[in-house]
Amino acid sequence: MAGMTTPTVRTGQAPPFPMPRAEFRVRFLQDFYDPAYRAEAAAIDRLEAIAWDAYQQGRKAPITQKAGPGYADPDYDLSVEWRAASERLKAAQARWAEPATPTRLLLVCCSSRNDGTCPGEMSKTFRLTQLAREAIDKEGPGTEIDLLDLSLLVSDYDRHIHPCKGCASTAMPLCHWPCSCYPNHAERQTGDWMNEIYERWVSAHGVILLTPVYWYQAASPLKLMMDRMVCADGGNPDPTTTHGKKAAEAKALELAGWEYPKHLAGRLYGVVVHGDVAGIEGVRRSLSDWLDWMGLHDAGVHARLDRYIGYYEPYADSHDTLDRDLAVQEEVRNVARAVLRGVQELRSGRFHPPGCHLQRPRPK
Repeated sequence: MAGMTTPTVRTGQAPPFPMPRAEFRVRFLQDFYDPAYRAEAAAIDRLEAIAWDAYQQGRKAPITQKAGPGYADPDYDLSVEWRAASERLKAAQARWAEPATPTRLLLVCCSSRNDGTCPGEMSKTFRLTQLAREAIDKEGPGTEIDLLDLSLLVSDYDRHIHPCKGCASTAMPLCHWPCSCYPNHAERQTGDWMNEIYERWVSAHGVILLTPVYWYQAASPLKLMMDRMVCADGGNPDPTTTHGKKAAEAKALELAGWEYPKHLAGRLYGVVVHGDVAGIEGVRRSLSDWLDWMGLHDAGVHARLDRYIGYYEPYADSHDTLDRDLAVQEEVRNVARAVLRGVQELRSGRFHPPGCHLQRPRPK
C-alpha cells in the first residue's frame, strides 16, 4: 500500500535455541519408558544422537527437490512430502469439479470417545453419524460416503492432528495450502493426519459435521481440525513465494495485495450438535459461521440441528435415552437428506445459494 513502511517482524518470545542437551535427552527417552526397551539401550542412544543432530541443524524437511516449473522460484528446495500432498489436493479438486464424478459426502464424527480406549464405549455421536449414513445410503444410491472418525486420534497408534502454529496471524501468505508446518522432522512433530484430511474435504461435494459439546465448545478433535483448516481459507499454494517460512517476505506479499483464495468454496454443509446441559446453540452457530466464512453453503434450515439428549440426566444411561428419542434420530436423518438433496440440485444446476454471485468487498 502506498505510503506504508515495511512492517517489522516482532521476535523475542521463543525460548533459547537449542534447548540444553540433557533436557533434549530426557524428552527423547520419554517414548522408551517401557522396561522392554532396555535391551536396546545402546541402539536408542545412537538414535538419540541422530535426533539431536537433526534438531540442532533444523532439518524440518530432510528430503527436498527443486520446485521446478510452475512455482515462483523454481530453484527453491521444496519438501517432497509437501509436494506430494499438494499434488493430491490438485487431483482431488479436479475430480470434484468433474460433472461425471459420483457425488461424495464427507461425514465427520467429532467426538473423542470410542470403545477402543479409556471410555470403553462408543459415542452417541458415532451412532448419530451412522443414522446419517443409513439415510444417505437409502435415498442416494450411488453416493460415495466418506466417514471421518476423529476419535481415532485417541485410539490409534501415533496418530496426531498437531496444533496450528498461527502462521496466518503473521501474514496470510505464510500459511501454505496445504499446511507446510508439519511434518517437522527436526522437532519430531510427525504422524500428522491433516494431509489426508485435507484431501477428504477437497474430494467432498457436501460435508456433515456431527459433534458433542465439551464445556460449551466443539469437541477437542474437531477444534484441532478446524484450526488446521485455516490454510483452506486464504492459504498460499506456493511456498516458494515465501521461501518456506520467511515472515518478512510473507508480510510484503500480503500488503502488496492478497486474494485470500477460498480453496473449499462451493461445497454444501450440514451440522449436528448435541449436548446434555448447555452450549448447543453457541456451538452450532460457531460451526455454521466458520463454514460460511470458508465459502461453503448450508443446505437449509433442516441441515442445522442442535438438540439435547438426556437433558440433566445421568451419563450412564444416555445411550438408552437416545434409543427412546425417535424424534432426534429422524432430525439427524433429515440433516443428511437436506445435504444430499442440496448437493444433487447444486451439481445439476438447479440450486443457487443466495448471494453466491456476490463478491466480498473486504476479503480475509
